[in-house]
Amino acid sequence: MKLSPESEAVVKATADVVAGIADEATVVFYRDMFEAHPELLNVFNQANQAIGEQPKALAASVVAFAVHLIDPDAPDFTPVMQRIAHKHVSLGITASQYLIVGRYLLGAVAKVLGDAATPEIAAAWDEVYWLFATALIAEEAKLYAEVGTDPEAPYRPYRVVERFEESDEVFSLLLSPVSGPVPSHYTGQYVSIAVDLPDGYRQPRQYTISSGPRGDSLRVTIKRVRGVDGAPDGRVSGWLYENATPGTVLDVSQPAGDVILQDSDKPLVLVSAGIGITPVAAIMEDLSRRQPDRTVRLFHADKTHAHHALYANLRRQVLAMSDVKAQNWYEEGAETAPTLYPARSGFMDLSDVELPAEAEVFMCGPLPFMQMARKSLMEQGVSAESIHYEVFGPDM
Repeated sequence: MKLSPESEAVVKATADVVAGIADEATVVFYRDMFEAHPELLNVFNQANQAIGEQPKALAASVVAFAVHLIDPDAPDFTPVMQRIAHKHVSLGITASQYLIVGRYLLGAVAKVLGDAATPEIAAAWDEVYWLFATALIAEEAKLYAEVGTDPEAPYRPYRVVERFEESDEVFSLLLSPVSGPVPSHYTGQYVSIAVDLPDGYRQPRQYTISSGPRGDSLRVTIKRVRGVDGAPDGRVSGWLYENATPGTVLDVSQPAGDVILQDSDKPLVLVSAGIGITPVAAIMEDLSRRQPDRTVRLFHADKTHAHHALYANLRRQVLAMSDVKAQNWYEEGAETAPTLYPARSGFMDLSDVELPAEAEVFMCGPLPFMQMARKSLMEQGVSAESIHYEVFGPDM
């Protein structure tokens, strides 16, 4: 995958300029595209649009891809490409939508650049975009084909079989297809659930499958999002909290996600905070069945023990395995928390924990939390290549 020599020279000369206006251009892009194609508001996460995360993620992805094309020493872009493709497949993105995105994205760059947007610059960045788009289209077509999903009809009806209240704001839904089997999936993947909201909009949200592969059902664990600092409450999580009861039928996508439990005997270190416990719960359920002797270390941070979702399930799995140790940190009430191992007070501190040699690390939680945890683990000698992470929302 290479740029033409003419475009490569132009992109090298203008990459810094385009990177500098990328955030502004993507804001213009989304505004113009949604005005012309309001039906796409049902595909894109409007909450991420409102707080600005999605435009920044798109801008960063396109610029990073351009750098990958012009700099032989740039990091491999393949993992980023695969992560984006999985997100798109869970949302039912189609090849035809790339035509719309390309038109308005490149048009927005031209608007922001103004008179500086020469035909040569426009042609070069058009080439960048279509190399990016065709690579994603090909990867997404493969993912759709693997499970037999028609991208024009990406959702299947699932019925809520059971509901479990995990804490005041967290609940689990056991889902089973209305017809046909549960598609095969890898431990650590997620699904999108799309709901029709009272204001007439349809919105998807992605939720980790918090159970291991079961064959007849899957479990998702959802935190009801409460707005802070003036931000609105979560619309989809709030709707599900109020309405998703046994018997409710929901539209659910095929499982997707590239951060998965690999077949291996290596020790595992699982690091999570808050609702980031969901992929950890899936991994532990799977391991307790298939590899009960595998070495695992669990490190979790939460506000209180009462906020620690899925704790009872995890406790059973820890007791069922031969070489698992867990350490929890609670901001409040750690001294009296009824945990299997004594909890620590305050925020997670991994500087003095014992880590098994040559461990693979899985992390999930707020981005600042994972940045802190990654830094601490690398200071203890864990390689960057051994640390895998899942981000809820656009990957910044």
